[in-house]
Amino acid sequence: MTKLCVVLILANMNRLPSKIPANATKVFQGVIFEVFQWSQKMFDGSSATFEMLKRADTTQAIAVTTDKKIIVLDEHQPVKGHFISLPGGRVEPDEDLVQAMKRELLEETGYTFENSELFMSNRPYTKIDWNIYTFILKNCTKVTQQKLDPGEDISIKLYTFDEFIELALNNLGDITLQNLFLKAKLDPKLMPELRDKILG
Repeated sequence: MTKLCVVLILANMNRLPSKIPANATKVFQGVIFEVFQWSQKMFDGSSATFEMLKRADTTQAIAVTTDKKIIVLDEHQPVKGHFISLPGGRVEPDEDLVQAMKRELLEETGYTFENSELFMSNRPYTKIDWNIYTFILKNCTKVTQQKLDPGEDISIKLYTFDEFIELALNNLGDITLQNLFLKAKLDPKLMPELRDKILG
């Protein structure tokens, strides 16, 4: 087993998934979030009301073009402002993960891909039933224009692997990926493995 495999296994285990119990009651249905509550027995025999949020899972991609550049989004959104992100978004109820990733990449960038591989998954918050699935997409090519939502203003930037790692360490909001990239930067054996995994 390679060092990168071990690091990815540990990254995927970094947060134990909390579950909404079967006896929980949905008390609120929002546009993005649902709120569930249930009665939880405590260690002293008393009971308390516990609560969790639920939202649709999301995908994101380290998308690599045919000339080995990585696609990054320079985004503006209402309220959220300006930020750097990877292509991706919500998984719709009728989609599997790859279908969702293909749709999101096409809408946000106009690119499609030949090959996809699930790179990692994580649940960033223990109080939210929400998984983020990160893919590596290979041989991405531009086939159409962007089809952005009214609340999206996205410029597409292309980076070399080294440029992408530096950008991700300083500007990417995904702490799990940032931790992985930082470990690779500090470990001369891990970085070549990561480069090969992403660029192929």
